[in-house]
Amino acid sequence: MTKEEEVLNYLSKNVFDPILSSPKASEALKKGVRYTIMRLKNLSAESRVEYYWSAIGGTERSTEFARQMKKEGFTRFEEIIDEFRDKFNDAWFRLKEVRDGKSKKG
Repeated sequence: MTKEEEVLNYLSKNVFDPILSSPKASEALKKGVRYTIMRLKNLSAESRVEYYWSAIGGTERSTEFARQMKKEGFTRFEEIIDEFRDKFNDAWFRLKEVRDGKSKKG
């Protein structure tokens, strides 16, 4: 599994899939999730992690989306922050470099 897949799989399992599979989720919320997934698929692993942190920091769009997720009773990015931080940390990125046999350009 690539690092890109690992990030997306984690977010899918913990945030996206419960919304997409729920008959109770609004179509607007499902559309937002599908849009987010589409955007993430075009990003590198590092950029996917940065996207997550930007959403936590709160852009106008992300805060409105988070409010809608909460209103509909779904897990938001904010609610998985501790596990995400522990899982996708600097050591995780270094592991990629060793596993891929490449050194990070700085």
